[in-house]
Amino acid sequence: MKEFLTDLEIASAASKNDINDIANSIGIPSDSLILYGNDKAKVKYDFIDSCKDKKDGKLILVTAISPTPAGEGKTTTSVGLVDGLCHLDKKAMICLREPSLGPCFGMKGGAAGGGYAQVIPMTDINLHFTGDFHAIGAAHNLVSAIIDNHIHWENSLNIDPRRITWKRVVDMNDRALRDITCGLGGPGNGIPRQSGFDITVASEIMAVFCLASDLEDFEKRVSNITIGYSRDLEPVTIKQLNVHGAVTALLRDAFQPNLVQTLENNPAFMHGGPFANIAHGCNSVVATKTALKLADYVVTEAGFGADLGAEKFFDIKCRKAGLTPDAVVLVATTKALKMHGGIAKDNLKAENIEAITEGCKNLEKHIKNISQFGVPVVVGINEYVTDTKEEHQAIIDFCKQLNVECKISSHWSDGGKGAAELAQYVADMVDSKDSDFNTLYEDDMPLLEKTKYIAQNIYGANNIIADKKVRQQFADLDKNGYGHYPICMAKTQYSFSTDPSLMGAPTGHDIPIREIRLCSGAEFIVVICGAIMTMPGLPRKPASENIGVDKDKNIEGLF
Repeated sequence: MKEFLTDLEIASAASKNDINDIANSIGIPSDSLILYGNDKAKVKYDFIDSCKDKKDGKLILVTAISPTPAGEGKTTTSVGLVDGLCHLDKKAMICLREPSLGPCFGMKGGAAGGGYAQVIPMTDINLHFTGDFHAIGAAHNLVSAIIDNHIHWENSLNIDPRRITWKRVVDMNDRALRDITCGLGGPGNGIPRQSGFDITVASEIMAVFCLASDLEDFEKRVSNITIGYSRDLEPVTIKQLNVHGAVTALLRDAFQPNLVQTLENNPAFMHGGPFANIAHGCNSVVATKTALKLADYVVTEAGFGADLGAEKFFDIKCRKAGLTPDAVVLVATTKALKMHGGIAKDNLKAENIEAITEGCKNLEKHIKNISQFGVPVVVGINEYVTDTKEEHQAIIDFCKQLNVECKISSHWSDGGKGAAELAQYVADMVDSKDSDFNTLYEDDMPLLEKTKYIAQNIYGANNIIADKKVRQQFADLDKNGYGHYPICMAKTQYSFSTDPSLMGAPTGHDIPIREIRLCSGAEFIVVICGAIMTMPGLPRKPASENIGVDKDKNIEGLF
């Protein structure tokens, strides 16, 4: 068994190939790269355009059961699966989201995988990377500044300061900024009004960044974003503020996908990064579509559990981008299943078949949810060193009752070789079985009914709770031409319900709707449920306390 090392130690000791060599391995010439050193690059527009007529590879989604503090390793499994496919001499690559600084300095840590299944350079990726998030934040806040400047002067659009829906953003967890009052200090400082901050990943600029098919489509979508309403209750858009061109200019370079590599020197796109509990949780369409032209097998992930990430991947990303997923890998761990079975985090190392079996009810609900979309699914168990064969067998036997295959994968400790069995099964499945993919609901279903349908058919809810004001908002959006938009549910990731402590597979609960947000550029409706926040807070002991720079000027403490 390998010596136990931290993720950072493993990543720091990795042998990296020059990024030109990584690019050349999938047919990207060196002159089509914008280099960020010798281990990171952006892929130029001209090359992306030149690939459009090539045949698509197979698209494989990695998702997971409902997350727990014990961890599931969805990104780790995604990386391991790609390394496993390449270990089998398959032409494969991965498409991931870029990490946010919020969870990196908060509780979750980084998002570049773990163990011997990581993307590198790990420290760069988890911190500033190529600056995409900074550019998105700057573009978003430019719009915010223009709004207040417009009101400060003539306010020719008659914007109602009480009905501005556009907040500011910062890529940090900062609960003190959720609600603010701006414009204080006298006439020279603008018009006082109430506002707030969201985390950058919740920005509609981020959503548009990830859903736009090209830079022209990006500018069109940005133009259509609604920032608030006039005193006559008419929507006001970014185009009316004449700032859409400047936003596009700020993001011209960022919109090109980032190319990096796995620990085993296999190609990886990392581009965009919305969370799945408050946004649509998928990497950029342009990165995914480009990867499909370059590889026979493309692995991508959707954030958090399948009830959030996978549902939005199918109903928003695939619907909008015309993608057809060929298979789903549903990730679970014995520890997470034990937690869903009622075992406390401190007692997860001991074998407990009864708790595993009880926790598999959560796994079963996710399997049944995925089956509604017509995509073949395999369960991948992200193996821990404390797992027992009996625990694995209990999960395998449970899956057999559902006619679903379950594969044990040791990529965390063994890299691609440890994921070879899972990778072979996935490759055989997508090569031999056509996907019958369909979205969960039709475009013409009324917005309230779409929301209720998701709650009942994905979350196992009895009903939704929506007061008269919320129901009227739904009705107005339908009436005003937004009824064909998909729904982007914002709720806790820890439960099928809106109560994060209600684990397993609860049924019969209600989903309370607190707020509705129109995203007319991203072209979906955000439905905010329960107590979920679009600006997270830091834990009592944030991860940032462990991060620093050693005497050799190397970053330490990232995980």
